[in-house]
Amino acid sequence: MDILDELNPAQREAVEAIEGPVLILAGPGSGKTRVIAHRVAYLIKVCGVSPHRIMAVTFTNKAAREMVERLQRLIGERMAGDLTIGTFHAICARILRQAGRAIDVDPRFVIYDDEDQLSLLKRAIQEIGLDPKQYAPRAIASGISAAKSSTVTPKEYARSTHSYFEEVVGRVYERYQATLTENNALDFDDLLMKTVQLFRSSPETLAKYQSRYLHILVDEFQDTNLVQYELIKQLGGDRHNICVVGDPDQSIYSWRFADLRNILSFEKDYPEAKVVLLEQNYRSTQLILEAASHVISANLQRKPKKLWTDNEPGEMVNIVETYTEQEEAQFVVSEIERLVEGGKAHLSDCAVMYRTNAQSRALEEAFIRYGTPYKLIAGTRFYERREVKDIIAYLRVIQNPQDSVSLLRIINVPGRGIGQQSQSQLSSWAKSLGISRYEALKRIAEPKEDGEQRPTFNSRIVKALAGFLELMQELTSRSQEFSLVDLFDLVIKRTGYEEYLLGEKDGEERWENILELRAVAKDYRYLKPDEGLTAFLEGVTLVSNVDGLDETVDTVTLVTLHQAKGLEFPVVFIVGVEDGILPHFKSLTDPAQMEEERRLCYVGITRAKQRVYLVYAFRRSLMGSHMVSTPSRFLKDIPQHLINKGDLWQREESQVMPSSYSWNKAPAPPADIPELKPGDHVRHAQFGDGVVVNCKPVRDDKEVLVAFTSGVGVKKLLLSFANLEKTEKTR
Repeated sequence: MDILDELNPAQREAVEAIEGPVLILAGPGSGKTRVIAHRVAYLIKVCGVSPHRIMAVTFTNKAAREMVERLQRLIGERMAGDLTIGTFHAICARILRQAGRAIDVDPRFVIYDDEDQLSLLKRAIQEIGLDPKQYAPRAIASGISAAKSSTVTPKEYARSTHSYFEEVVGRVYERYQATLTENNALDFDDLLMKTVQLFRSSPETLAKYQSRYLHILVDEFQDTNLVQYELIKQLGGDRHNICVVGDPDQSIYSWRFADLRNILSFEKDYPEAKVVLLEQNYRSTQLILEAASHVISANLQRKPKKLWTDNEPGEMVNIVETYTEQEEAQFVVSEIERLVEGGKAHLSDCAVMYRTNAQSRALEEAFIRYGTPYKLIAGTRFYERREVKDIIAYLRVIQNPQDSVSLLRIINVPGRGIGQQSQSQLSSWAKSLGISRYEALKRIAEPKEDGEQRPTFNSRIVKALAGFLELMQELTSRSQEFSLVDLFDLVIKRTGYEEYLLGEKDGEERWENILELRAVAKDYRYLKPDEGLTAFLEGVTLVSNVDGLDETVDTVTLVTLHQAKGLEFPVVFIVGVEDGILPHFKSLTDPAQMEEERRLCYVGITRAKQRVYLVYAFRRSLMGSHMVSTPSRFLKDIPQHLINKGDLWQREESQVMPSSYSWNKAPAPPADIPELKPGDHVRHAQFGDGVVVNCKPVRDDKEVLVAFTSGVGVKKLLLSFANLEKTEKTR
């Protein structure tokens, strides 16, 4: 019973409810990972359930690693090793390799990442006679992903189109899926959809897995989509031993087709479900929790919780106004330096969060200018770097020669004289024969039969193609006897890739990335050759941005609010807290999307342990647009007694936007300020004389556009702040 000793009463209740469906509504920082780990340990140690019969599903590899580490401490490495713990995608990949033949899925399939998918989509768009520049591959990819997230096949999609664009998506979807099959490849969505299809079409296979998994636990249930929920219901079978853990208030991934209805409707699907609320927060101070609770309480699509903590009250929430995004970034850097110099934080304690990736530019420039170390999550990911993708492509073709995306990536890397024209000829010829590019290479290398039609390659190209084929056949043969790291070294040696890289300007840095990839390969050295290669390729494909976050390096973290989910920091800055950014302008007319934006703000605030800064700019230039900003409506929901009203940031432009500016309501223009209209001449204390170009209402104020004659150009000002003096026409 020691397993229960570390748990509070609600956590203990969640752990001990082992029969039938259980819904654990876990607020941020409430110890849900601890509950899942202790529940698994309780099932094994107290209830006698075999680890082999327990599945725990997480949403990131990082979360899966943390879960395994906790369980190793609770039940030992051997028992933890017998559990099925991983992401939906990783678990489904494993099932399909074991049983996918029942629906014609070859167990040697490769998994295409986003870049591979886009490459294949562009080809599919061209093959149906359309232009990828006119029909954006990313938009089509989103449409296909939406279909697969609801287990809609190409034929089913084609029967339900309602617009020309959907008709195009349907045609591309059909061709794209056929090409995936030709390449013996699956994309991320296929891993889920095909597992559900496997269980639908093969009752005996489903019965096998239902019999094996007596208990199923799902973390972050609010982020599941329809296909993931169906998968869980399939595996749960008649036992209904399904324990789902989540928080509707932290559902922020609808753009990935996560369906909030899954968690809100769980009790309807399972009327006998036991519901446990985890409301005690172990992460944040009381004042941070109160501010976050006030922000989220305006949402309607939620299950109310009352977060509380035994932590100290802490500091009030800092709401900071700056003049521009450059000043916003300058404030963030200077405040971090102040905290570090005062011994109140380390650099690694601080995170800067933002709604859109484009906001990172001004921040990065400020950190570079002041020499403050930072790391950017969602920069160029390690596994997306060109040299890393090249070596992975070689290993993919070794494992699965039908993978034409990877084959075309490496056929002339390093250069072999096989240019784009030759590659296009090879692809066209292979398509005309209905064979893969690899099979086409084999035919070209063979003696020509009488009357056989072949591409008009000259002898030099034929020799180069045959040489590439011979190389890949040699490497494929060696892969059956070499360990993964030995195969890795052989690929580097036989391709001449090291010399190729070091001949480039930044070759040393790129070669270091290859050595880092080799270090990853060494982790698989104890597996059999074929098992090691498959596991390695699956692992590097399913890794995510946050999985690579190194929390031991003393640098500031820059991260989008979406990617901050699951992270925590002593000090959190959220920048761009303005209407149009947070909430995003696309959500302003959609109540459901507005609620998700509010949840996103809530998630950001609850990442903080000790200090929160909500920062906005009076004027902002973002993605080519210049605008006078309005503080986010979410700030209105934070009561004044929770807010630090001190002037944290002294601005030279205080006469343009005084520190008295309120986020609750912009002050009405003083009565003695004259009405202005286009053509009026005005004077500004800083910018000098100018002419009013436009004047329009903005909420409780007026926005004035003034062309100044002093060389500063056209400025947008709020009338209540600008202190404009109406003048006679200057001579």
